[in-house]
Amino acid sequence: MSPEELYALLKEDEKKGYYLHKNHEHCMEIIDGLLKNLDMYGYLNCPCRLANNDETLDKHTICPCAYRNIDVKEFGACFCHLFVSEEHKDDENFFPEIDDRIHCE
Repeated sequence: MSPEELYALLKEDEKKGYYLHKNHEHCMEIIDGLLKNLDMYGYLNCPCRLANNDETLDKHTICPCAYRNIDVKEFGACFCHLFVSEEHKDDENFFPEIDDRIHCE
């Protein structure tokens, strides 16, 4: 899968209200990390989190991760800032601080 193909696939979530960050360079850096993890682990583990190399253990960090919806609702963006809310979809500089929910489990 090419970065452009994954970008287009992830962009489909805009129909659900989860927009790709306006900063395209940032999105492509995250997508590059996702594709590296796909090659390394066989699944799209969030590049902002450590993978266990076990899809079952990592199911909550596979993009879009289990925390995306609540983070976007609470902070306007997901942890890695790949997805943002409709309110922030046009803000290229929107990078709020977000605590990693994995440490809160």
